[in-house]
Amino acid sequence: MDDLEKALRIALDAHAGQKQKNGEPYILHPLRVMMHMATMKGKVAALLHDVLEDSDWTEERLRAEGFSVDVLLAVRLLTHLPEQSYEAYIHGLEDNPLARKIKLADLTDNMNIQRLSTLREKDLKRLEKYHKYWLRLVRIEEGEPDS
Repeated sequence: MDDLEKALRIALDAHAGQKQKNGEPYILHPLRVMMHMATMKGKVAALLHDVLEDSDWTEERLRAEGFSVDVLLAVRLLTHLPEQSYEAYIHGLEDNPLARKIKLADLTDNMNIQRLSTLREKDLKRLEKYHKYWLRLVRIEEGEPDS
């Protein structure tokens, strides 16, 4: 089994029964993020980007599956730890091109209001936060200084 198939199998297992805010199966989110990736490493890491955060899968289990160091590092950087501020989380991944590209695709998907069944004030605040960090990562991707 190649890495993409393995990552899909793991993502399906990790997100089994999970729902998005609009009630759709959560697995659709990592699949949409994956579709933004141009490289195989990007596709694999995108499928796995929420596995450590949202399931009982561990980095050790992923390592045992034989994923590359680059994929494992990106997945680790994309895992927002409970004790970590969002600012620190973004700062921790912004120097890793693979994690940065996946986070941009993740934020793009998370800012899609069609994923919400209703749009409330707290959703607007979250979207504003996501947009701020999306813009910051875009500027880094484009080689512009973060302002």
